[in-house]
This record gives sequence, structure tokens and C-alpha cells, in this order.
Amino acid sequence: MVKIRDEGGQMLLATGIVLMLSLLSMAWFGVSVAGLGDPYDPGTEEVIQVTESFSDVWQSLIENRSSAFISDGADWQTSVDAAANSTASDLMRHGEHRGVEIILNQISVANNSGVFTVTCDVGIADRHARLQMSYFEATIDHAV
Repeated sequence: MVKIRDEGGQMLLATGIVLMLSLLSMAWFGVSVAGLGDPYDPGTEEVIQVTESFSDVWQSLIENRSSAFISDGADWQTSVDAAANSTASDLMRHGEHRGVEIILNQISVANNSGVFTVTCDVGIADRHARLQMSYFEATIDHAV
């Protein structure tokens, strides 16, 4: 008796598996790319909470730090500049610890006879949401 080996079925099975895996990987890629264009969700609570805390502490931090620098002997302009920059750095680190990115751009300090106006653009974002606030302002009065 002669045995006939027919491997056509195995080849057909292997081809089907390869085709199925290819389709699966294409579908997975399609689903992952489809989410890239979704708009940010403004309802994410972490971004809103960080925004509220930023609004609450921005001016008071700059006031307190600039007063401390003035007490240490620095002039008003240097004190407010240093206070604004250190506050920006600390707020960015605070955001990192909470899983939120806080970006402060275009920080500027204007002096009008001892009344300083600190302005900046603020962006706060996490994986799900982004909030952009332009021209955020704090007024520090050292003329008093």
C-alpha cells in the first residue's frame, strides 16, 4: 500500500493564519490612528483642578516671593523678575507631579512707579484635555 502525502491543506491553513494576522494588525493600527485626531475633552477634571489652583496661587506666590527677595536686599525689578521665574518653574513642577503639564510662555514684567504687572500665556494639558489661557496677569504693588 502506497501512502500519499497531501500537504495542500496545511499550506492553506498557514496562508489563512497569515492573512488573518495581517488583517488583525491592520485593524489594530487603524483603531490606534483613528483616535489621534480626536479633539481634546475639556471636561477632564484634573486639568480644571490644576487651572483653579493656578489661578488661586499665581499672584500670591509672586507677591510673597518678591517681598522675600526685597527683604534680602534685592531691588524691586530684580525681585519681581526672580519671583515670576521661580513661580513659573515651581508651577511647572507641580503640574508634573499631578500628571499635568503647565507651560508658561512669554512671561513679562512691566513696572509703573513700583506697581508691577506680570503677564504670561498659560497652557495646561494632560493626556485627555488641553486648556489655553492667554494673557494671564498678576499685579504686585511695592510702591505702598
